[in-house]
Amino acid sequence: MEPFPSYAAPLNDTSYSPAAAVPRELKVIPGGQTIGVKVKSAGVLVVGHHSIEVAEGSKISPGEVSGLVPGDLMTAINGVKLDDVSKVAKLVEHAGKTDKPLTILFKRAGKVHTAKLKPAYDRNDNVWRMGLYIRDSAAGVGTLTFYAPEHGVYGALGHVITDMNTGTPIVVGSGHIVQSSVTSISKSQDGDPGEKRASFLRESQVLGSVESNTDFGIFGKMSRNPEHSLYKEPIPVAMSHEVKEGPAQILTVVDGQRVEKFDVEIIHVARQRSPETKGMVLRITDPRLIEKTGGIVQGMSGSPIVQDGRLIGAVTHVFVNDPKSGYGCFIEWMLRDSGVTPSGNDLTLKLKAV
Repeated sequence: MEPFPSYAAPLNDTSYSPAAAVPRELKVIPGGQTIGVKVKSAGVLVVGHHSIEVAEGSKISPGEVSGLVPGDLMTAINGVKLDDVSKVAKLVEHAGKTDKPLTILFKRAGKVHTAKLKPAYDRNDNVWRMGLYIRDSAAGVGTLTFYAPEHGVYGALGHVITDMNTGTPIVVGSGHIVQSSVTSISKSQDGDPGEKRASFLRESQVLGSVESNTDFGIFGKMSRNPEHSLYKEPIPVAMSHEVKEGPAQILTVVDGQRVEKFDVEIIHVARQRSPETKGMVLRITDPRLIEKTGGIVQGMSGSPIVQDGRLIGAVTHVFVNDPKSGYGCFIEWMLRDSGVTPSGNDLTLKLKAV
């Protein structure tokens, strides 16, 4: 679920006027905890085509014939809402036995479409099939960025969750985050980003809900500050125009559940008039973290970035050809997507997938 293979690219600096919509004294509690993320999509996602042998030497994919393509989100079949992938098999079997096509309602690029699909009988498995690979859920590991106690919400990851096969952003129907523990780390090397290996704790209670999945991460409700936080009280946030080049720290977990603070250097800051995902370039300078991880690894996305005692953003991506460096997004944009601050009429959202 971590779309980390991201190569360094030029940042587009633009003129900037401070966004008055973000309160100057706004405070939140930085995270850093490793979290397990479980989400179900708002429908059933098509992730590929499957050829069915209907006769000796003859194969067909009804799904492909119908015009459905990977990335399409099926929301209903014959008027039945698809809130669980288990519903599909019975609908397909009934359509096959009655020799009637399925009427499928699906979304593509934000627009609603209809497709007709006539199931085919698989002579090898003796079942009716659509000729599609489908999925309705995803799970993975990331890092909590902040908890806003006054609003009862959190933000995490710093980037959108996409389907591993299609690269399509997952439209969240429901989901939750739980405690997770780092068991080992595969170190980053040039051309090969590493990753955190973590397990969901069986005894874990749900930390919060997942209600939205945007270019700036996942967001939802949370009722209390999770365990293992380095901060017990909220700290101020910095607006994007207040972030500067120079020393900073990131909060993340490299062993078990213990959140630690590591030194980084902000080496470039983009002046953004509107929300963009690549707000800053940072470089890991802490020898302890470099020794442990080799730099930025998958699972570190969402790690809070603190500068001069203020939360300024979150780690989002690693440069594959230089894993000690990567991108971060401004906390200002994450706070907007969480609902902590209003989007305002003065700024138009221009979200770019990474």
